[in-house]
Amino acid sequence: MTNLLDIKKLSVSFETEYETTYAVRDVSITLSQGEVLGIVGESGAGKSTIGNAIVNLLEPPGEITTGEVLFKGQDLRNLDDKQMRDVRGKKIGMIFQDPQTSLNPLMTIGAQLIETINKTINLYGSGATNKAIELLESVGIDEPEARLNLYPHQFSGGMRQRVVIALALAGNPDLIIADEPTTALDVSIQAQILDLIKKLCQERQVGVIIITHDIGVIANISDRVTVMFNGQAVESGDVKQILTNPKHEYTKSLIAAVPRGDRKVERFKSIDYIEGGAQTQRRINLDQHWLGKKFTQHFSDVAISINELNKKYSLKKAFLKRNRSYVHAVKDVSLSIKTGESFGLVGESGSGKSTIARLVAGLVSTDKGSIKLFDQEVTNKNKGRDVMAARRNLQMIFQDPYSSLNARMRVQDIVSEPIHYYKTASTNMEIRQIVRDLLDHVGLGSNAMLKYPHEFSGGQRQRISIARALASRPKILICDEPTSALDVSVQAHILNLLKDLQDDLGLTILFISHDLPVIRQMCDRVAVMRHGSICEIATTDSLFEKPQHEYSKHLIELMPKTDFN
Repeated sequence: MTNLLDIKKLSVSFETEYETTYAVRDVSITLSQGEVLGIVGESGAGKSTIGNAIVNLLEPPGEITTGEVLFKGQDLRNLDDKQMRDVRGKKIGMIFQDPQTSLNPLMTIGAQLIETINKTINLYGSGATNKAIELLESVGIDEPEARLNLYPHQFSGGMRQRVVIALALAGNPDLIIADEPTTALDVSIQAQILDLIKKLCQERQVGVIIITHDIGVIANISDRVTVMFNGQAVESGDVKQILTNPKHEYTKSLIAAVPRGDRKVERFKSIDYIEGGAQTQRRINLDQHWLGKKFTQHFSDVAISINELNKKYSLKKAFLKRNRSYVHAVKDVSLSIKTGESFGLVGESGSGKSTIARLVAGLVSTDKGSIKLFDQEVTNKNKGRDVMAARRNLQMIFQDPYSSLNARMRVQDIVSEPIHYYKTASTNMEIRQIVRDLLDHVGLGSNAMLKYPHEFSGGQRQRISIARALASRPKILICDEPTSALDVSVQAHILNLLKDLQDDLGLTILFISHDLPVIRQMCDRVAVMRHGSICEIATTDSLFEKPQHEYSKHLIELMPKTDFN
């Protein structure tokens, strides 16, 4: 029987004026109908390059130098551009990693879905609209009819990813290549998407290649797995055999770096040679270090106090009030976070956890309620020097290290921007020394100062974001999914760094994540959110061992099992 996909000795090179670099070297992969193949590895391992090579989406100067890509027995390398356009979407669907760059910000979600449906299955009019609604429902989006008229920026990161998955399914393809399809999704939506993929495999005999750094996803859905390192397939075979009894040292290290969900550990295991040889950050002597200068002042025992907080967003505008439609993103939320505590917020995409982070950071205005930072009211109705001073004590690290950094600024200018804004240093020489010191501390070194963000990996960019956040000498860090886009070993480096910073500086951390094992390792207490409200607040151990609310129990049950031994 002919395989659905048969890749033979594939090599992909990127040639520059000075050298030729092989992103993929002599990789062979087979995939049958109804089978799920997982490709796992670190950033730069070549796994996404394989996916792009299959559908001829390699960016110049990348090219396939040797090998065959046989789809249903036909070598895709022999097709011209027009023939490949007919293959993409109709026969092979792609789910890309970054939903923000996959969606057109100037078109509604409905228009993008309908356009894809028109081109792939020649369905028009009300039939196309109904198909678009059906696709949104199938990927777990509530109120699909109303949301057809919304734009990508009106969706959460997880909801945008679900829309991208719906677009990939629109043409009823035979093969789906999913490049990090669950990166931005919480455990419940991740389970929905993985169940949907399994259902497609079983009912329609669709073949799926899942490219991911998430070992839990590989364990839950894949039939077979290929482990990539440095452009080569170092280990392949049955998923249970590979994950329970790996042979290659790299595979063993990769599995060891996965955060545990069953118990808390002091530090994460990491793979030292990942991230381009990132240094180990220096530990701080608070009595002498610049970051500790202002920390002798008295702070309240409560860092963040939230009382009856509310926020609504408009779904449908109308002249008559009764015709307007809203989503209540945050409903009467009250909580307090102690100084020096690490507090977690978990819940589904759209549950309101990121909205709370933005309200506390002052990035969006409140509709009702109170927010205090060290006993100082900081809601949008209060302004003045005291509010500015209180807000200086808080900084935020965002989910996406690619879009949160200005691509046109050098690293030294990115990190020094808060110093200039808050006037925490007076001379250029002093500012440069502080930037060098911060970059050393996060493990990048002073050589990074004159480079631009595009010259760094995702994990290194997140380190730049952390250095920038520390530049104003904050006492509070809000971490909104800071490691969701990172592979497991880089995640281990970043989380260990955050743990060290909290120990050294006494930071208060509000940690938002859909990754429950990460929350267990990082947080002292956790609040579980659903539909804008808090279901339960408990210590981390209590929540994971004896959750009280039914929804909390549901989330814990859905947590990927990563204890393979």
